[in-house]
Amino acid sequence: MKKSLVIVESPAKAKTIAKILGGNYLLQASLGHVRDLPRSSLGVDIEHDFKPKYVVSRDKSKTVRDLKKAVKLAKTIYLATDPDREGEAIAWHLLKVTKINPKSFYRVVFSEITTPAIEKAFKAPRSIDMQLVNAQQARRVLDRLVGYKLSPLLWRKIRKGLSAGRVQSVTLKIIVDREREIEKFVSIEYWTIEAEFIKKNNIETMPFRAVLTCLADGTEIEINCQEEANEIKTELEGARYIVSKVRTKKAHRRPAPPFITSTLQQEAWRHFHLSAKQTMITAQQLYEGLPVGGEGSIGLITYMRTDSTYVARSAISETRDFISSKYGSEYLPTHARTFSKKIKAAQEAHEAIRPTSIWRHPSLIKQNLTITQFRLYNLIWQRMVASQMAAAIFDNTNVEIKAHCLRSKMEYLFKVSCSINVFPGFLVITTEDRLKNKETKCSPLPAMEKGDELSLLNLFPEQRFTQPPPRFTEASLIKLLEHVGIGRPSTYAPIVSVIQEREYIKKLKGNLVPTDLGFLVSDMLARYFAPIVNVEFTANLEDNLDKIANENLDWVQVVRAFYTPFIKDLENAFESIEKVKLADEETGEMCPRCNKPIVVKSGRFGKFLACIGFPECKYTASFQLKTGAKCPECGYEIIGKRNKNKRLFYGCSNYPNCLFATNHKPLSHPCPNCNSLLLIHRSNWQRCLKCDYKERLQD
Repeated sequence: MKKSLVIVESPAKAKTIAKILGGNYLLQASLGHVRDLPRSSLGVDIEHDFKPKYVVSRDKSKTVRDLKKAVKLAKTIYLATDPDREGEAIAWHLLKVTKINPKSFYRVVFSEITTPAIEKAFKAPRSIDMQLVNAQQARRVLDRLVGYKLSPLLWRKIRKGLSAGRVQSVTLKIIVDREREIEKFVSIEYWTIEAEFIKKNNIETMPFRAVLTCLADGTEIEINCQEEANEIKTELEGARYIVSKVRTKKAHRRPAPPFITSTLQQEAWRHFHLSAKQTMITAQQLYEGLPVGGEGSIGLITYMRTDSTYVARSAISETRDFISSKYGSEYLPTHARTFSKKIKAAQEAHEAIRPTSIWRHPSLIKQNLTITQFRLYNLIWQRMVASQMAAAIFDNTNVEIKAHCLRSKMEYLFKVSCSINVFPGFLVITTEDRLKNKETKCSPLPAMEKGDELSLLNLFPEQRFTQPPPRFTEASLIKLLEHVGIGRPSTYAPIVSVIQEREYIKKLKGNLVPTDLGFLVSDMLARYFAPIVNVEFTANLEDNLDKIANENLDWVQVVRAFYTPFIKDLENAFESIEKVKLADEETGEMCPRCNKPIVVKSGRFGKFLACIGFPECKYTASFQLKTGAKCPECGYEIIGKRNKNKRLFYGCSNYPNCLFATNHKPLSHPCPNCNSLLLIHRSNWQRCLKCDYKERLQD
């Protein structure tokens, strides 16, 4: 008896769905895209409406052969790839490459891998949505045109091996522009003054502090130096202090909506310092299914690439039932809470990222998950539960105090506020511990009324300096990209990863910093390809890609409108740009042959050491990132190396005689307890390789 064939992207997803569907279905994985544009050529026929030429890559040939065999033996084929543009395109490519009979296949989509969702999807199959496919094709063709046309310019004018991307280039410019803001920033000195008060003639009340904000008539005060601060301090020491205004009110703080892709990436970084790439890999594992106790392999969260905060009614109802039984009716708002998504082109047909069952408490499955999987699942679970809980209630008190200076007759205004949490609401479930502690542990102000007189205990002038804008982290960059409309849920992580892999930016204590190469590439693109690195232009192009998917806009028209001016700019750039030489990095070492300085040069295959006397002296050596740390096994120095995926790791310089290696950066100073090797963990902790010693690194 012939079985029905179900094709998905990954083996993990196939394994989970197979257990749900049972023995009448055969599950196979395509392992992602089965065909793509060729690597060896442009693969786009510009003269014939930008027709893409797709090929099956060599590493996918066996997969395609296996799928073709399975298709021939199956009575019905279900294409169950992911419910987004990329998944739709994979399904379309599968249809073309395996030559499935159009009458014997169905497209099924679901946003969670659970028995009810799978059964519902298979009862309501559909055909391929060509609008989604065309939107994906347009993006792929645009990215190929930019990458394959622009990269040769960078090879010729800067150095071989470089590449440029459509969305990555504008992202790089955003980071470069921020760095230039920081470099140009001039810090300005200013002073603040705080005063410590107590109620007059009432020594039993607790003292409190207030901040000098302005003159009593609202005129701003600028204190630019210590002399000015001391003058005002002298005036205030003899002043009379009267409470001029007391305002109290209850404030309600409502919970945030369930996660979408961008907010999940931001919060995963903020809580656990997970990169966007790490977050998406882990979320994919939770979505595709993991074995949890007696349930077997099951999807734990809904689809993780989404820009919609919509949540199914059944999930809302389930969450409200959980809250009522666990916390009581006072933690449940009268009506179910819904959230309207403000991001442009949000796909309301998709759900937010949520647990597939709210009753699957994180503590029940913790033993089945890795630390990272548990942390991310716990974050998603808490966010969903909190989104349907009652608002947190705070008693907010704001007090204004007038200082009547008897000598100068000037009147100054001090302000103090306090927020006391009187009902935790959703805060009882969230991981906002830092914020929660800050507000709930605020010292209450003494009872005050307008006209009360206060006694001054002390004045505290403090020197401060204005601060430059902060560098971007992955989280803050993704937040900005979403805000301005650049990229979509499936592209945030690749955008950030690619510009790091190309060495256009580097991470410094979690912040994104442009390299010299990044500055050079960004400046060249900004001068000769202004539209490509223009935020508004790129956002409008993203909107057009959405219109292809949602409004059936002609994708060829969108590509042609971009390509026509782009190719003219490219021709002009090839003629106008002079070859740029990157400055060599100094090493402080001398050439063993001619005693001239050794510098770090950049070549097609990365960095290498060379004598500055080239071409007279042709001495070269492999580049080694020295750490100053000694190998714990043989005593040779540990150096930084790159694996085949260009990821940095640290290994013994005595390789292959010594095989010691670690992914954590070693420190040059030894452990104070056992004199063994210290390694940096999570960027700010030093841990011993052998003993229990650990300590936070000093900034």
